[in-house]
Amino acid sequence: MSIARGSGSLAMLASTLLLGFGVAFALGQNDTEPVVLEGKCLVVCDSNPSAEGGVTSSFGISVRAAGAKVAFSAVRGTNHEPSEMSNKSMTIYFDQVLVNIGNHFDLKASVFQAPRRGIYSVSFHVVKVYNRQTIQVNLMHNEYPIISAFAGDQDVTREAASNGVLLHLEREDRLYLKLERGNLMGGWKYSTFSGFLVFPL
Repeated sequence: MSIARGSGSLAMLASTLLLGFGVAFALGQNDTEPVVLEGKCLVVCDSNPSAEGGVTSSFGISVRAAGAKVAFSAVRGTNHEPSEMSNKSMTIYFDQVLVNIGNHFDLKASVFQAPRRGIYSVSFHVVKVYNRQTIQVNLMHNEYPIISAFAGDQDVTREAASNGVLLHLEREDRLYLKLERGNLMGGWKYSTFSGFLVFPL
């Protein structure tokens, strides 16, 4: 009987230690150390967890769906100039989508809309063809320019205005490309506009 009672006490002690270790491990994590459990969910410990896109436990652990992936990549496949480039918006339009995970890039408007708050990586390459004018391309964030790129070499038949950046976007923020200076009368075939969610906030 004493052996049985001793075994029960040892089992209870082991369970208590394991529980304590699990709590300590959870509390020791921070928002830079995500833990993936069997590929089903993402556990992020945060002292001030956001309610957006996740469920928060009493330990401050925010559980977010691991399937919340966002990425897009659009390309210009022809040199034909759309009629929209003649208006005052000067939006640079694309005609093919290579990647649109989450379906947050509107090809017709050539605008990406962020589905959630987070850090996004964005890049673009706008090619001018047989055009001796200098062009300036702006990455627009909710109607305001964030970064620009220039191409103005008069001795080449093709040249790209390229740039890239990391951005902190809020939900429903919009990104698109605008021709701020010059023209693309020769077309902009092979130009690209791409981005993806690095991590949510």
